[in-house]
Amino acid sequence: MFNDIGPLELVTLVVLAVLVFGPDKLPKLIQDVTRTIRKIREFSESAKQDIRSELGPEFKDFEFEDLNPKTFIRKQLDNDELGLKEIRNGFDLKKEMAEVTDAVHGRDSDSSSSASSSSSGSSGGRIDMTKKDDDGKDDRPVFDADAT
Repeated sequence: MFNDIGPLELVTLVVLAVLVFGPDKLPKLIQDVTRTIRKIREFSESAKQDIRSELGPEFKDFEFEDLNPKTFIRKQLDNDELGLKEIRNGFDLKKEMAEVTDAVHGRDSDSSSSASSSSSGSSGGRIDMTKKDDDGKDDRPVFDADAT
């Protein structure tokens, strides 16, 4: 609850409380606050138990923390039934990018050459994207400065 309060802030709060309430009233005030917090926690726990008993045995595994969207999504994504771990472990982005780079540069890689040679027969399985037609004409449209 108070994970982000540092020691200097805590000392400041204690000094401020002593100045505001006085040293003789401060112990009674601390007892009253702790008693109130304890009653609120007991009330919360009894309300949770009442809700669980009213929902019935189908919701015996229901946790109120699951109502937090972050917790719910994290719990669902960690579920092994979806197979996300196998997908995550089976996909190697660096290897895929290396294969694409090799294909663009016209180099043979071990896995891409075997896969592409089986998919296309006579062309050797590679498409050379660096060659242009040597007809002498350019396929690009003429740039017209007046049209822009």
